[in-house]
Amino acid sequence: MTYRLGMAPTRRGVLAACAGLAAGLPGRAIAESDALLTRPIPHTGEALPAVGLGTAVAYDIGDDAAERAARAGVIRALVGAGGTLIDTAPSYGRAEAVVGDLIAGAGLRERIFLATKLEAYDRGSGPTELRASLRRLRADRLDLMQLHNVRDPQQDLAMLREWKAQGRCRYTGITTTFHGSHAAAEAILRREKPDFLQIDYSLDDREAESRILPAAAEIGAAVLTALPFGRGRLFRGVRGQALPDWAQPFAAGWAPFFLKYLLSDPRVTAVIA
Repeated sequence: MTYRLGMAPTRRGVLAACAGLAAGLPGRAIAESDALLTRPIPHTGEALPAVGLGTAVAYDIGDDAAERAARAGVIRALVGAGGTLIDTAPSYGRAEAVVGDLIAGAGLRERIFLATKLEAYDRGSGPTELRASLRRLRADRLDLMQLHNVRDPQQDLAMLREWKAQGRCRYTGITTTFHGSHAAAEAILRREKPDFLQIDYSLDDREAESRILPAAAEIGAAVLTALPFGRGRLFRGVRGQALPDWAQPFAAGWAPFFLKYLLSDPRVTAVIA
């Protein structure tokens, strides 16, 4: 299935346009394909669809039926196109609870790779935060638990590894979307060797290419890219401009073009749109 994207992309449109991306080698044109692109999670080989759904802001909503129906439609579009990854966090307001309600209401839990985050690494409060996330998400366990916005290069991940051993989560990870924390993330990656890294990365924010992506590749961490459109900067930069002729054979619009740049790097496991 081939989707087309207009110049004013919606969350639903971006997901629909990108769910069937197929990637080639770095620096080469990426052809359109009906096959869903997946990438292996390095530590296990499990296949993960290469485009996932982020829930910050957009899923921090109340009980309005129309608002919830619109978000449910996005999740159905994702799963209908073969996607599985949904990423959320307790710090995203009501997003965890909304995601949990919508997934449960649609009976989709077994088809979702569900990722959330631990906001504060604390032996006293951490288990309580985990239980609260599971309750809001209506889940018995998580697919991925990530320590959110790491800052301390000496940070250990022992508690997350314990939760994994206990079956509370299948994978562990760390995240940051701040350049000032990249050195800390690199140090934690190399020492603690989590299953996943989530990092800010886009065509106009390539800081991760210098040290973070190489470190992730060396220790075999799957890489999720946050903010792949640079908080909207990329779309603002091309507003009113047509996709160049040379790009049209391998991109159906600006959103696939921007995402395919990221996915042309084999170190990237999935982009979160």
